[in-house]
Amino acid sequence: MRGGAFRNGRIVLADSVVEGSLSYADGVIAAVSEGAATTGVDLEGDYLIAGLIELHTDHLENHYRPRPGVFWDPLASLHAHDVQIAGSGITTVFDAVRIGSDSDVPNMAPHIEALTGAIASGRRDGWLRAEHFVHLRCELPSHDVLEHFEAYAAHPETRLASMMDHTPGQRQFQSLDAYKQFYQIGRTEEELERYIEARLADHARYSAAHRSHIVRRAQELGLALASHDDATLAHVEQGVEDGVAIAEFPTTLEAAAAAHDGGQAILMGAPNVVRGRSHSGNVSATDLVRAGLLDILSSDYVPFAMLQAAFRLPQRVEGMTLPQALAMVTANPAKAAGLVDRGEIAIGKRADLVRVRVIGGLPVVRGVWRQGVRVS
Repeated sequence: MRGGAFRNGRIVLADSVVEGSLSYADGVIAAVSEGAATTGVDLEGDYLIAGLIELHTDHLENHYRPRPGVFWDPLASLHAHDVQIAGSGITTVFDAVRIGSDSDVPNMAPHIEALTGAIASGRRDGWLRAEHFVHLRCELPSHDVLEHFEAYAAHPETRLASMMDHTPGQRQFQSLDAYKQFYQIGRTEEELERYIEARLADHARYSAAHRSHIVRRAQELGLALASHDDATLAHVEQGVEDGVAIAEFPTTLEAAAAAHDGGQAILMGAPNVVRGRSHSGNVSATDLVRAGLLDILSSDYVPFAMLQAAFRLPQRVEGMTLPQALAMVTANPAKAAGLVDRGEIAIGKRADLVRVRVIGGLPVVRGVWRQGVRVS
């Protein structure tokens, strides 16, 4: 890999922003210097930050299934997703792939194979801009989730599994009214009631046993585990007991505080920060930041929201610095995922870099490099 350099930039380090230059060689950062330099790409005063690391995004699935009943070509879906991911400053992404069939998609198996196969193909053939891993979203009440888990947990790109339960009255949807509002589309009131009854029956039959199996197998495989939508102390206590490392989208301040005390990294959606509230009416991510209870921001369903939220937080939260905010989308997710070679601008770390200019309050991506190679 060729070397290179940047000059005349505002370089965001772990605990400060310095005006100066950076050089890299063989895909890793070789030097960071303050003051003027005469060689390298002129950043014209723009920020230079570490490449963003995304642990949970549904965006690939949204490209693959753009409408109910419509499934797009998986490689084309991955290409469109990858372009937007890299263009948003994300250089490492964990693509969420749902496992477990339901009434909306009665047979998930071919779709899981299509998406994981596309990721493997893109990595093998070397055309992906960002580095892609697989995040298995395990829907615990699904009758075939264990079959899917066993088929893909040892997939070479699989690095993370999250345990989900979208049963009405549970976790994200403790409020039945909120659940009905989310799932009402395309259903009559009577159809929705039957749908809810079926979901409750599946939860009672499968959830506990499936969770126990996935926890045991993940531990055997050395796979990182995340909980999802913890709402109560009991949810968090179960996660701590199961060795869960990441608490995704806790729905209450109480649950987030308990997860923090239990040593879990707390992940929330960046769109929650940008919008100023949860789309489900749950706890605000910004409130968690103010309480010192937020470690990681995820794009969830809007890739650019990560960068937007990181630059917005110092304006919203008194005392928060830009390096602290950016750590939530760089160093902290890298640590939680065990990626010790990236996540900050430091000598010896990967030259995953993003050039950013703030225009009218918006952090505009002007260039992205992965291991020193420009990808966007």
